[in-house]
Amino acid sequence: METLWAPWRLGYIVGEDKPPELVSTAALLPGAEQGCFLCQCAPEGDDRPRLVVARDERTITILNRYPYNNGHLLVAPRRHLGRLDELSADEQLALSQAVTRMVAVLEKVLRPEGFNVGLNLGRVAGAGLPGHLHWHVVPRWPGDTNFMPVLAGIRIIPQSLEALGELVRAEMARHD
Repeated sequence: METLWAPWRLGYIVGEDKPPELVSTAALLPGAEQGCFLCQCAPEGDDRPRLVVARDERTITILNRYPYNNGHLLVAPRRHLGRLDELSADEQLALSQAVTRMVAVLEKVLRPEGFNVGLNLGRVAGAGLPGHLHWHVVPRWPGDTNFMPVLAGIRIIPQSLEALGELVRAEMARHD
């Protein structure tokens, strides 16, 4: 019998793993919400514990703490916005460019054969954080929907978030 080692999942399964508040209310950007994990990641600071792999003036990209697949990223506006019509034209362009850039980076570091890229608008549509828009960038490989998720309700993530973060940051640095 093989053992699957994914220790970061237990906190999620039992509902005890909440992302830590890493910045004070005073450090949050204007309009941010203290309890929003994306707003906690938006200000400049120590990005590694917040799982931030990229940022620019308008966007932030973080590793998904509970990934659907290895390399699962979240691309979000830095401002706390819950509706598409609240985005400025500059933010819309910056988000599209950030998603495109993250796909290119993941192609280089993980070599997936495809991607799911999507946005869940509203809780009934699957948004776990409906108040802060964010796009999911999920690398895909042949056979990555095997019997484990179907029969056991388990996903297998073969790489730690820290190791993946280092690969993504290194690739980003090569092109900056």
